[in-house]
Amino acid sequence: MLELVNVSKVVGGQTHIHPTNLTLERGSLNVLLGPTLAGKTSLLRLMAGLDKPTTGEVRFDGKDVTGVPVQQRNVAMVYQQFINYPSMTVYANIASPLRVSGANSADIDREVRKVAELMRLTPYLDRLPLSLSGGQQQRTALARAIVKKASLVLLDEPLANLDYKLREEMREELPKIFAASGSIFVYATTEPSEALLLGGNTATMHEGRVSQFGKTVAVYRNPRDLVTARTFSDPPINTHSAVKEGKHFVLLEKEAGGKGKPVKITLAVPAHLAGIADGPVTLGLQPHHLSLDEPYAKAPSLKVKTQVSEIAGSESFVHVLFGDKRWVMLEHGVRNIDPGLDIDIYLDTRHLMAFGPDGMALAGQAG
Repeated sequence: MLELVNVSKVVGGQTHIHPTNLTLERGSLNVLLGPTLAGKTSLLRLMAGLDKPTTGEVRFDGKDVTGVPVQQRNVAMVYQQFINYPSMTVYANIASPLRVSGANSADIDREVRKVAELMRLTPYLDRLPLSLSGGQQQRTALARAIVKKASLVLLDEPLANLDYKLREEMREELPKIFAASGSIFVYATTEPSEALLLGGNTATMHEGRVSQFGKTVAVYRNPRDLVTARTFSDPPINTHSAVKEGKHFVLLEKEAGGKGKPVKITLAVPAHLAGIADGPVTLGLQPHHLSLDEPYAKAPSLKVKTQVSEIAGSESFVHVLFGDKRWVMLEHGVRNIDPGLDIDIYLDTRHLMAFGPDGMALAGQAG
C-alpha cells in the first residue's frame, strides 16, 4: 500500500503540490487525470522518490520511505518521452531489470519474449532502439517497466506517442496486465476518455490539488464539485447560472453579443435535484447530454444558434451559442449543420448537475 500523508511540494516559493492525502492499494490501477500543469508529474515524482516533499510523508506498506532515494525502491517509471539504452538491443533493454535482479537466463528469456509478444515487439528484439519508430521505442520502454514487476509502476502519459490503433489496443490490454501483476499502477493522463477506458480509480487534479479520488466511473458520474466536473469532461462541460425557485430553475439569458432585454427561461427541476434549497446555482450538462434529437418524451428544449460542426469519424461536435454562452454537443454520426442557423436542441435533464455558489455539488448527481 502506498500512502501520501499531507504531502506537499513548494519550489522557489511556488506551490506545485498542495497538501495531499492519498491511499493506493496493491494490485490497483490509479489514474491521475488533469490538464497540463495540473501537477500530475510532480505528484508522480514524489511517489517515486525522485523528489522529496516539502511537508508530509510517503509511506509504503506502513514504512516511511520519504527520504529513501529512488534507486533503493522497487519502482518503475515510464515517461511520455521514451527512455531506452541506445547501445543495447530491444531484447537487452527489456531484459535489463531482470539481469540486475539476478534472474537466471531461462527465466529472463521467457519473460522477455512474453512481454515482447504482448507489446508487438517480437520482430524487433535484435534491433537497436534508434532504428525503431517512436511508437516502437515507447513500447520498449513500457515493456521494460512491466517485466521488472516493480511494486510501484508510474506511467506519465505513456501512450501519447503511439498511433491511434495501437493506443486503443494498449488501453484495452493494460488493465489486464495491471490486474494480474499485484503492483500499484499510477497512470497520468490529460484525457477523460482514457481514464474511463482504463477504469480502476481516478484522482482528478487541478492546479496542484487533488479535487476528488475514487472509483473512476463514480467520480465521473458524481463529481463532488464543479472543478472535478470540468476536469472530467472533454469537450468541456456546458454550464449556465440559474436560480432555483420551487419546482423550476430560472435562467436569465442575454441575446448573443449582450444586446436586447434578457429572456427568462424556466426548466423543470428533475427528480434527483428536487431536494436542493432554493437559491443561485450553476447548472451543468455533459456534451453528450445535449442533443439535436429528443432523447425522451417531453424533454425540454432550448433555442440556440449554430456556430460550427466538427466531424470526427463516427462522431460530430456541434458548437452552438445559447445567448452569449458557447456550448458544444457530442452527436453520434455525421451531423454537418450550416453555421448561423437558429435551431432547437434538447436537454437530457435526467443527467443535469447542479453546483452551489461555492462550487460544491448539490444533492445527487447523475452524470
